[in-house]
Amino acid sequence: MSFRLLRATVLLAGALLSSGIGSADEKAVMHCFFFTPIAEASEADWNAFYEATVELPSKIEGLDRVWAGKLRKRAAVSQQVKLGREYGACMELANEAALQTYAKHPAHDAWVKMYEKVRVPGTTTFDILGQ
Repeated sequence: MSFRLLRATVLLAGALLSSGIGSADEKAVMHCFFFTPIAEASEADWNAFYEATVELPSKIEGLDRVWAGKLRKRAAVSQQVKLGREYGACMELANEAALQTYAKHPAHDAWVKMYEKVRVPGTTTFDILGQ
């Protein structure tokens, strides 16, 4: 991933997290990931992925907001890996407990099935803690 893209992502996520989310003793979490799309993924696969992603906050308590889409600029993974990350998503969660709930929730498991239809296995994932 290019330094500029990572820096811009961190600055945006930091701005979102510092905008007053959560209480003073709970830090919000921005869970983000970049992925390489499957070239053969159909429009129906992409629509199902986006629909499932948008529905997650209504199904998982503590998951406040999601963003997903094509990256403005392709992110390189490393010199050794020729695949670049072209799409990404960020999920704004109330706190670290909500992140744990999200990871174990049945709605997450159902969402992963849609996600796997549009991505090459492997992602670049990171979590940012609010201040």
